[in-house]
Amino acid sequence: MKIKVVDIQQVFDYISLAIGIVAVLIIVYGILVGLIEFVRAEWKNLRVIRARSFDFQSIRHHIGFHLLLGLEFLIAADVIRTVIRPSLEELAVLGGIVAIRTVISYFLGRELGQYDSRRG
Repeated sequence: MKIKVVDIQQVFDYISLAIGIVAVLIIVYGILVGLIEFVRAEWKNLRVIRARSFDFQSIRHHIGFHLLLGLEFLIAADVIRTVIRPSLEELAVLGGIVAIRTVISYFLGRELGQYDSRRG
């Protein structure tokens, strides 16, 4: 049985799509957990009238960690998609996307590192 190139491209399309879906799920999970932590803390503050007693930075850290991980998965999905169909247009788009996501990842990672060093 002979494997067609189109079949291999389709398999990698599905792999890329699956990785993209995993990335979105990671980001959404991080946001939902962060939102739940925030609502719990606010609810506690409403019941007990006092100054904010929760660590807002820990919620940002949690969301930021999941956002950073999700961005890494999205970059991997884009690389796979571009390897399947390499064209100058696809390479230019990939370069732009990777550049933007890398800058975001760098600054987000730096901020998370600063949080860890202040906390530790």
